[in-house]
Amino acid sequence: MATIHIPYGNTELKLTVPDRRLRAVLEPKPISPLTAEQEEREVRRALQNPIGTPPLHRMVRGKKNIVIVSSDHTRPVPSRAIMPVVLDEIRRGSPGADITILIATGMHRKPTKDELLSKFGSGIVDNERIVVHDSYDAAAMDDVGVLPSGSRLILNRVALEADFLMAEGCIEPHFFAGFSGGGKSVLPGIAGELSVRANHCAAFIASDRAVGGNLDGNPVQRDILYAAAKARLAFIINVLIDENHNVFKAFAGHREDAHFAGVEALRAFAQAEPIKSPIVVTGNGGYPLDQNVYQSVKSMSTAERACSDGGVIIAVNRCEGGHGGESFYRVLSQAADLESLHDEIMRIPAEETKIDQWEYQILARIMLKFKVIMVTEAPRGMIEDMGLLFSDSIERALEMAEIIVGDREAPVTAIPNGIAVFI
Repeated sequence: MATIHIPYGNTELKLTVPDRRLRAVLEPKPISPLTAEQEEREVRRALQNPIGTPPLHRMVRGKKNIVIVSSDHTRPVPSRAIMPVVLDEIRRGSPGADITILIATGMHRKPTKDELLSKFGSGIVDNERIVVHDSYDAAAMDDVGVLPSGSRLILNRVALEADFLMAEGCIEPHFFAGFSGGGKSVLPGIAGELSVRANHCAAFIASDRAVGGNLDGNPVQRDILYAAAKARLAFIINVLIDENHNVFKAFAGHREDAHFAGVEALRAFAQAEPIKSPIVVTGNGGYPLDQNVYQSVKSMSTAERACSDGGVIIAVNRCEGGHGGESFYRVLSQAADLESLHDEIMRIPAEETKIDQWEYQILARIMLKFKVIMVTEAPRGMIEDMGLLFSDSIERALEMAEIIVGDREAPVTAIPNGIAVFI
């Protein structure tokens, strides 16, 4: 018997499957975790030996208004390990500079004080200037041009007024942008909601280039690269993270060169062959990425590429935050049928993209091809309203899947962390 460990919130669930049925476990290659001291050394090494730029402490010399764009509470970026080193290197090069940490919320909600403390620690929260981006606050943003998609590019003025703009983030597969990190800190991170919606339009989401693990010809990335250049993003520090969301490799320097180097390193670590089965079990890697159903769609999209036609995806996500998006929930729960919903989405022009449209577009596409069973602590009624199947245990979910596919011996593919691997 094989035991599959699926991260679930801050713990894990275990699924036991007979060896003869387990077709594959798709996961990143194993690595040796770093100690806290080694993490710091790796981040400092990257900052002092960047790709395509001088070292950070040299780049900030003479700069007075420095802004660091940092991911929000929905991303597993280990800022506690990164930000203190970044601040130290900046102050080494420009001791008197005014420094602002700008939280790249995109269109997410504002993080709580506790979430900021968890992310940065009290030393940074209590002593540094932190500004939280609000994509709906038009008075705090400026229009700086036209995106390749045709929409206006609207960005946070705090970033635009900096005389040195840099970003902190991590590189992971992203279900339609190809990879996180790089210029994604700018768009959608610190962009106005109009720009975000246009970048996430139906035509882009439907593109066969807008998939996890692909940057080449990806229309979403085309906008992202343009936005980062217009924002004058001068430097990035992006990290690869292990299963415990700790740093194991850092890449710093030019916004494109350093990002691309990190992407190539991630390919060697996290790309898997598509070994398909009629039943696929996956999850988001636990907290903070399995907080809601909205985020759960990311690992479902990985499972989509490993599931046989007419198969079943078992999505194991705690979802203590519920659905994660009011319009995301409302549209799916009120849809007469998925085919009509999908057709309706595809008729919406880019400039009229609805809030959360990209998320329910992808979930509708997945549910049109597969049954999706959620193992979750979210309310059963809410899950079923959205057209998903509910299970209160992973064992029961497997039994349900066997009944649906009509085979008690159906092969299983497991993707314990569907965000950390791509196919």
